[in-house]
Amino acid sequence: MGSMAARPSLADAHPPMGLRERKKLKTRLAIRRAAYRLIAERGYEATTIEQIAEAAEVSPSTVVRYFPAKEDIVLTDEYGPVADALRARPAGEEPLDSLRAVFREAVAGVLRHEPELMRQRAVLLARVPAVRARMTEAMAESSRLLSQVLADRTGRAADDLEVRVFTAAVMGALREVTVHWAERDQQDDLVALIDRAFDTLGGRHSLQAL
Repeated sequence: MGSMAARPSLADAHPPMGLRERKKLKTRLAIRRAAYRLIAERGYEATTIEQIAEAAEVSPSTVVRYFPAKEDIVLTDEYGPVADALRARPAGEEPLDSLRAVFREAVAGVLRHEPELMRQRAVLLARVPAVRARMTEAMAESSRLLSQVLADRTGRAADDLEVRVFTAAVMGALREVTVHWAERDQQDDLVALIDRAFDTLGGRHSLQAL
């Protein structure tokens, strides 16, 4: 795939934030870190929005304004929309290669900046049905956004069946990678697991060969 350093990064896809945006980001991060800290101490079900608000030094209404549901706190991230990063990939690149590069970089970025949050998120996804259900909803929305970008890049309609199936397959593979990683106590290299998943999607690994 070539050197990752020579390609656009997630950060490159977004202009610098203004003061207001930085304040919003700071608040979101404070809420998330408070939530993860409390969940680690008390468990997911025992942690309430009110407790998270108190720990983050904001009001409960502020928490709900930024994150409508508790599940959203542990599922969303601050490293830029993947759809924008996908749009920035080279126009002639194979869609599967583009998505592989984008998701590898996104995951590697979170692991560099907030590895513990990534680990806690994966554990919650594997163990808490409400989190897994909300992730399925979030992935459906992400799949819709990615389908639009892929449709634009390939000249197809956004509701094209092949585009939808292709994108849904990628998102489903990423969900299974995360659950697999968590169930194996996060001993594996997560980025390497993403590569294995994309190799499988691309036909480089055959189940018959296992």
